[in-house]
Amino acid sequence: MEYVEIARAESERGELVLRERRAEHAPSSLELRSNGVFVMDTLEVSTERALATAALELVEDPKAVMVGGLGLGYTMHEVLSDHRVEKCRVVEIEPALVEWMRDGTIPHGPALLADERVGVVVADIAVALAEPPPASYDLILLDVDNGPGYLVHDANAELYRAPFLETARAVLRPGGVLVIWSADEAPELAEVLESVFGAAEGRPYDVLLQDRDERYWLYVARVPSTA
Repeated sequence: MEYVEIARAESERGELVLRERRAEHAPSSLELRSNGVFVMDTLEVSTERALATAALELVEDPKAVMVGGLGLGYTMHEVLSDHRVEKCRVVEIEPALVEWMRDGTIPHGPALLADERVGVVVADIAVALAEPPPASYDLILLDVDNGPGYLVHDANAELYRAPFLETARAVLRPGGVLVIWSADEAPELAEVLESVFGAAEGRPYDVLLQDRDERYWLYVARVPSTA
């Protein structure tokens, strides 16, 4: 197994590195690391796709979707594969990651971003959510960490607390849904979501990852529909 660095960037949050993983008898893949910590790769993307697919099933008419966290684009790709989606706004805090998608450093990036329904915003998700007028989105997918217990950056802890979640609720339309992906069960998150939305649930998802059985969680909260 050989790793070749493709791109590197520094920001106030630290170091972002994109590496290509090469194996003699297997296709090459890309791996994204933040401050030396594995974030995601292109070898196994079923969890990103499961997040989007499961979330889209919860909304009757998801015309406007916000995705928090660009990553390597697989959650966004799954959202765009749903013909009901008319607008997909993706918020990513790392400008270098967006640039790598745009310029083809991440090979599948330009084609994804060419979709006319896509709008990419380089910003903190908390700032981006504070900008839209109330009731702007049918669905918000939050996938910036591996859940509240596995933060990419310590500051992200605020994303799982009431003030941010109240902001998210305000920009959801009646019947709109917030879905947060977590690598582990997070009962405290469920409690905070329930306090903000009135009801919430954690849904376990069993996934086979490279011959390993893994269980991930989607935390779901819905704005009540108007009568």
